[in-house]
Amino acid sequence: MSILLHITVNSTANIFRTSTCRLLHRTPFLAQNLNQPVTHKALSLLNKPTILVRTPARNQSSPAFNVNTNVSKDVVLFKYENPKYYNVLNIFGLCQFVFWTYLSHFAFTTLKDAPVQEIPGEELAWYQKINLGENKYRNGITTISFLIGYGILCATWLFTLRSVRYLILRKGGKDVAFVTYGPFNRNRIMTVPLKCISAQESRETARNQLPIKVKNRALYYVLDMRGEFRNPQLFDFTAGLKRKVD
Repeated sequence: MSILLHITVNSTANIFRTSTCRLLHRTPFLAQNLNQPVTHKALSLLNKPTILVRTPARNQSSPAFNVNTNVSKDVVLFKYENPKYYNVLNIFGLCQFVFWTYLSHFAFTTLKDAPVQEIPGEELAWYQKINLGENKYRNGITTISFLIGYGILCATWLFTLRSVRYLILRKGGKDVAFVTYGPFNRNRIMTVPLKCISAQESRETARNQLPIKVKNRALYYVLDMRGEFRNPQLFDFTAGLKRKVD
């Protein structure tokens, strides 16, 4: 009888020990609250299966971005079509040149030497003392008038010649061609290696114009941001890069 009672007590202890170990293994939060009684709600949660959701890594799933710049044919990177504006600008510069040149000729041929006669006892104003026909004034007005007209004409033409109409990546991806506007709607084409150009701003940060420096060329070539970037990614990896050109 005593042996049978000992077997029964040991079996009950083993069952209780196994159940407790299973509860501690499946519910870690019960290990911290062993002193609290286990409710029916907690036991029901133990029977529910656990679903593990794996969140994919953002950077690992997306491959590295790569652009093939070795193009098999000529590719248009940028395009800006506005010939009417540049025609009006060139006509304005030409009209200014004609006007100021005529004023220069008029000053040189019309202004005569007329010495100022001083009246005794009367003080003349400073502008009444100026003799515009004197050589220094006449030659000065003639020169300044001509330089103003010539400067306006040069400024409008230089701005036109530096405004990019098409930017083309040549076959092979080693050279780029600048197709710029010219006076009276005549295009000018210049091909330079990519290593000889440098963009001063990125395409995203440029507001009105994007200047590009070309080696051994005065001033910048300008891309108007109202134009269309036909291949923006290819532009960023070729002509849109900032390089060191001296």
